[in-house]
Amino acid sequence: MTAADLLMQRTTDVLEANRLDVERAERADTSPTVVDRLRLDEHRVAGMAVGLRDVAALADPVGQVVEGWTRPNGLHIDKVRVPLGVVGIIYENRPNVTSDAAALCVKSGNAAFLRGSSAAIKSNIAIASILRSGFAAGGLPEDSLVLVEDTSRESAVEFMRLRGVIDCLIPRGGASLIAAILEHATVPYVIDGDGNCHVYVDASADLHMALSIVRNAKTSRPSVCNAAESLVLHADIAENFLAASEHVLEDVELVGDEAARRLLPSIGVAEEADWWREYLDLKMSVAVVSSLDDAIAHVNRYGSGHSEAIVTADLAAAQRFTREVDAAAVVVNASTRFVDGGEFGFGAEIGISTQKLHARGPMGLRELTTTKYVVTGTGQIRS
Repeated sequence: MTAADLLMQRTTDVLEANRLDVERAERADTSPTVVDRLRLDEHRVAGMAVGLRDVAALADPVGQVVEGWTRPNGLHIDKVRVPLGVVGIIYENRPNVTSDAAALCVKSGNAAFLRGSSAAIKSNIAIASILRSGFAAGGLPEDSLVLVEDTSRESAVEFMRLRGVIDCLIPRGGASLIAAILEHATVPYVIDGDGNCHVYVDASADLHMALSIVRNAKTSRPSVCNAAESLVLHADIAENFLAASEHVLEDVELVGDEAARRLLPSIGVAEEADWWREYLDLKMSVAVVSSLDDAIAHVNRYGSGHSEAIVTADLAAAQRFTREVDAAAVVVNASTRFVDGGEFGFGAEIGISTQKLHARGPMGLRELTTTKYVVTGTGQIRS
């Protein structure tokens, strides 16, 4: 709580540091999407403080007995949650990650070892300094949070190779960062991958609901990983949906397949690469399919394993979609934007894992722990 209070008291310091980062990015002709990720305002700083308080109020997972049992020989075995140790986070542009990562790591008994990007370095230094002071005032070691201020590429590679120092590495960034992790990392890592998220509008979907969900998923904040990038329409409702979308998605550039372009000639041509792309912008691919089978096949082929949604009034279709689509999160009749640690009740998130080990989906406190077995006997020996 002390760290959250300090952050609010020193909002002006954070915003001044952030202003310098944003001005430098704009002078470098950085894309508006990246600048949006970088930019802070009073509302976003207040949201960071709320996140700190929410995490502080959550139950501590460390020491939780996941399961326990007694063997026929009288041995009692407990599976208990313990911290990972030192969690390294390497991330790009978004200074709020500094706050979220520190809160989650420290609450789960870990040390937060952070390495942000050069674009956000002044913001990150300001935020980390405030949090370190807050942790120390609350009786925690100041070095519960350590920020690497060297933002060179060489330091990033060295950070990925700190085996024996970092127990788990979590990257938060684009394709180039993930590629660097795969090439250079020698410490265990959890991939926070791309978000090529789809919304499939089924034949039975309520049109008004579908339009509202798609607009929210695409336009509420297009620069984040849980924004929808791809729209899949059942042929039975495609014409009506696309006709209405000219008013609902008028600020979104659409590119589509031949069937979509026949129904709405203003749609651009989708190349093969467009189906795979995470735009992180007001652009979206559109595919028209003839069946639920085709929709599932399209999503599983091009999706990145992040979040996929179906809009339908057909319970059987919803059940098949959730069962057969391979993703960390599958959403029925709601926006993909809800796939978020805060929205899931985790207080915040360290990232959204698109791999299957050791965590998948939004990573909160429990995902920042591992387990150990505690075996208690009364003198038993093995024959």
